[in-house]
Amino acid sequence: MGLWDKLKGELVDIIEWLDDSRDTIVWRFPRYENEIKMGAKLIVRESQTAVFVNEGQVADVFTPGTYTLTTQNMPILSTLKGWKYGFESPWKAEVYFVNTRQFTDMKWGTQNPVIVRDPEFGAVRLRAFGAFAMRVADAKRLLTELVGTDPQFRTEEVQEYLRQLVVSHLGSALATANVPMLDLASKQLEIGNTLAAVLTDELAPSGIAIPKFIIENISVPPEVEAALDKRTSIGVVGNLDNYTKFQAANAMEDAANNTGGAGEAFGFGIGMAAAQRMAQPSAAPAPAPAGPPPLPTAGWFVGVNGQQQGPYDVSALAGQASSGGLTRDTLVWKNGMAGWVAAGQVTELANVFASVPPPLPPQA
Repeated sequence: MGLWDKLKGELVDIIEWLDDSRDTIVWRFPRYENEIKMGAKLIVRESQTAVFVNEGQVADVFTPGTYTLTTQNMPILSTLKGWKYGFESPWKAEVYFVNTRQFTDMKWGTQNPVIVRDPEFGAVRLRAFGAFAMRVADAKRLLTELVGTDPQFRTEEVQEYLRQLVVSHLGSALATANVPMLDLASKQLEIGNTLAAVLTDELAPSGIAIPKFIIENISVPPEVEAALDKRTSIGVVGNLDNYTKFQAANAMEDAANNTGGAGEAFGFGIGMAAAQRMAQPSAAPAPAPAGPPPLPTAGWFVGVNGQQQGPYDVSALAGQASSGGLTRDTLVWKNGMAGWVAAGQVTELANVFASVPPPLPPQA
């Protein structure tokens, strides 16, 4: 440093840190040859801790507040310096400001899948990602274990270490949770809270705590997702027969979206097959009732002496009825009737016998 820096260091008697970043955890106050005047003012704001280091040894720690530096409020440093009665000349010490607020933009994710044993699906490879918050719980331990003499310690310097620590505990957390894979989504908050407590205990010697751990997503490989989707589809449609119809309907939709002739032909074929399958009843249909032998044309047929005659229209039947060739007991049939019926029982032929008297009663 030049002469101006030296003079500025002698003139400035306020020690403070105004943090204009979002990722600085520790910041060392810059002074010329680390000289501090007795009686200087120390301002420690909320979410800050000030730590004095003398010759590589952590001395006094100051929590939020405004202090006038004297031997009375720096007992450890006074002991290290051998100040029995205090003195006014400048003395050397490093002042580190430690940011104790929560850093909430810490991300984590599994680069490689974590293999867990699921009670229903067996060994399953899971991937997960999310975020977590970290804060400094013990400034002295942080300086001793991680920061050292770094004048500006940022989150990027510790984030990868924390991510690896998270992943190393994730598999154990998922395995010991005893939660089936299909129920993991409902237990993500509970597992996250458990991981936060475990990580805080492990990081305690480094002075770091994990107050919040968030699992945003737990996923399986694509092939397992496809199998689960198919299984879900079967569960939704109910049974294999309905699932076949469901697939046929999907094929028809895909073919309709294909404007080519092949797509249209395929869709038409699938649609006909699906329609036929849906039209088939679940039980075997009852056999159709036996009818008269097939006839080439429509009309009325008359059974005479075991032989069918016709076809006749209604006027021809009326003529036969008048001549006595057709009686009410004569069997008749036409297309649409289930079988041969006596002419007198057919409503349509009632007019045929309107002018024909009924048979005479038996004579005594």
